Amino acid sequence: MAQTSKKMQIVFASAECAPFVKTGGLGDVAGSLPAALVRAGAEVIVMVPKYATIKDEYKAQMEHFADFYVSLSWRNEYCGLEKLEHDGVTYMFVDNEHYFARDYPYGFFDDGERFAFFSKAITESLQHLPEGFECDILHCNDWQTALAPVFLREFYQGLPLYDRVKTVFSIHNVAFQGQFSDTVMEDILGMAHIPAAATQLRCDACSINYMLGALHYADAITTVSPTYAGEIQTPEFGEGLDGVLRERSYALQGILNGIDVVGFDPATDKRIAANYTVDDRAGKAVCKAKLQEELGLEIRDDRPLMVMVTRLTRQKGMDLVMYALDRILSGGVQVAVLGTGDRDYEDGLRYFQGKYPGTMAARIEFDPALSQRMYAAADMFLMPSKFEPCGLSQIIAMRYGTLPIVRETGGLKDTVQPYNEFTGEGTGFSFSHFNGDEMGDAVFRAARLFWDNRKAWDQLVTQAMSQDFSWTRSADKYLDLYFFMHPEIERPVAVEAAAAVEEPVAVEEPVAAEAEPAAPVKEPAAAEAEPAAPVKEPAAAEEPKAEEKPADDGEVKPTAKPAAKKTTTRKTTAKKATTAKAATSKTTTARATTTRKRTTAAAKKAVEAEAAPEVKTEATAEATTAEAKTAAKAPAKTAAKKTTATKTATAKKATATKSPATKAATTKAASKTAPKAAAKPAVKVEEAPSEPKAEAAVEAKPATKTTTRKRATTTAKKATTKTAAPKAEAKAKDKPAVKAEPEPKAAEVKTAPKATAKTEPAKKAPVSPAAPAEEKAPTKKTSVRKATATRKRR
Repeated sequence: MAQTSKKMQIVFASAECAPFVKTGGLGDVAGSLPAALVRAGAEVIVMVPKYATIKDEYKAQMEHFADFYVSLSWRNEYCGLEKLEHDGVTYMFVDNEHYFARDYPYGFFDDGERFAFFSKAITESLQHLPEGFECDILHCNDWQTALAPVFLREFYQGLPLYDRVKTVFSIHNVAFQGQFSDTVMEDILGMAHIPAAATQLRCDACSINYMLGALHYADAITTVSPTYAGEIQTPEFGEGLDGVLRERSYALQGILNGIDVVGFDPATDKRIAANYTVDDRAGKAVCKAKLQEELGLEIRDDRPLMVMVTRLTRQKGMDLVMYALDRILSGGVQVAVLGTGDRDYEDGLRYFQGKYPGTMAARIEFDPALSQRMYAAADMFLMPSKFEPCGLSQIIAMRYGTLPIVRETGGLKDTVQPYNEFTGEGTGFSFSHFNGDEMGDAVFRAARLFWDNRKAWDQLVTQAMSQDFSWTRSADKYLDLYFFMHPEIERPVAVEAAAAVEEPVAVEEPVAAEAEPAAPVKEPAAAEAEPAAPVKEPAAAEEPKAEEKPADDGEVKPTAKPAAKKTTTRKTTAKKATTAKAATSKTTTARATTTRKRTTAAAKKAVEAEAAPEVKTEATAEATTAEAKTAAKAPAKTAAKKTTATKTATAKKATATKSPATKAATTKAASKTAPKAAAKPAVKVEEAPSEPKAEAAVEAKPATKTTTRKRATTTAKKATTKTAAPKAEAKAKDKPAVKAEPEPKAAEVKTAPKATAKTEPAKKAPVSPAAPAEEKAPTKKTSVRKATATRKRR
């Protein structure tokens, strides 16, 4: 299917949207996610009812865009679209005063009819959007918009404009489903005559369920956290819908909510007493003192202040709070609670405020400004929910450096990492069971850390404030879902990102990896003069230095190693890399050919070395000295002589050692003796995989016995990488320090970019040798003998 370059066009439908109307987390999501999607390159239109409670300043900015009539069973209702541009997002307000000109968004006897109209208006509006906007994704949220996917399928399917529309339904809280009398099916929805709809909407013999309809009809289902997505498929959390959620689990996924990191920023927030940052938190102490004074608490910085900003309901864990509050307050922890809800909980909080004056403060009211001051001033934030789809309060608290204490459920488990006293990791504290004693224990774990180890506490605060909970991450995951449903639409952002990642790997990375071997700078160059495989091997050999497993980024990790090497070596490497880049592709090819020819000649010598290891080693050393500086001649000969004492028994032992740890030790030792190895072809271990013999002899020179043995092992392992390797190995042996080598290094990258640009060089090197292993056994054995000889000599 050919892809088109059009932007992804999304209609996002919600019953509330900040800053226009908000009663809970849904308003925050609808107010932030569309803007993040726009920043990611999509086009978004948000559809919201035009409530009478929307501020006049926003109403004044609206312009009438379109009007039409919506049929709802026997009704024919007016619908107007009022357009407003805000922060780069287009909002369409559905206007119908009969349904929406009320003092509050929900809670009326005719909510079933009101939001059935809203859902039908959404689907009808797809024909009246701005020119050039053809809806690709209709994203509906919670039960108030749940009928839109049902109407779309039953009444609009087959129409050209609607055939391309894919539907996504997001569950923000499965406990609120929109259940109404069965009479709604015919009188309002007009679907009683459609067997499929009547069956899939009915939840029992006398009622229908709006959310149930969306779960059956939507193309994809999401919820607001990964853990909650799993929980709602169980009877305990599914609220009666777990069965259909399990049936459609293939279409269900959890995507964690984010927050508006600009609006919730302690460094710029004008609603708090003093601003502060993660690096300078002096302002937080000021906020704490001011809040203590405001709430009538003792102004003390040596007592932890724990707050709650919540609805006072059982779902929010108020049963646990009432049970453990006496213990917490008597233990020296200050507590402040803000919220409204069930009368029993409100009265209970007032009781404790009277019992513990100066330690307990209860504000039974709704005050957004005060809640902001509490987030900024507190040391701990308590959120012991029985269930929590996502939760934003704990995220906001962390943003302000207030450590959350949560129950491990839903989004609380996904967003708060419990403190580990042994490693120092974590962003808060948690407990597992819905139990008051467990909650109390978690509170005092936090309090004891505050009292006994302030340094660890401050580090934990730093980690919490450093978390990324922006909508950018969440928007990317939603876009992944959208583009999965519309594979014909090209995603330019993803393509650019991929290109950006590949470029450095293809050009920069190989050079850095080659420069890695410090002293043996010439060796990687020789290795590059060969086919693609030699380029991979240096990466595989260098990875052990960083003590990392072979991986895609194996070439990058070793770059941290050069810090331990001499500056002189770095300069030499950089110089050669620059010269190499200047070389033309033609010159590179010629040198590569020359190198191969020399390799053939050297291969024969390598075979002879098996019978006369000492002579072979000396010859190799001489060849090396001829190319290297005069200062390195003496060390080269000395190393060659040391290889004369070779024993077969010891060779076998050396051959048996092939662990990554051994390679790491070898490489490390080699780097220490880099100055000596500079004149030697030591790096041949990386360039020519099949010359274990000569390789070991030269490698022995750098130093420790372990180094020699490990290099031999590494060489033997690499020897199996190619069947034609013997020639290259011997050749590199004979002429290890060819002047042309430095240039082929960088030039090779240009001539054979495919080989160098591979992102998994480290992985292939260790695996491919399996086949040729048997053929190279003799060479490996000889190589090991020389390694052993070196060891004995030392």
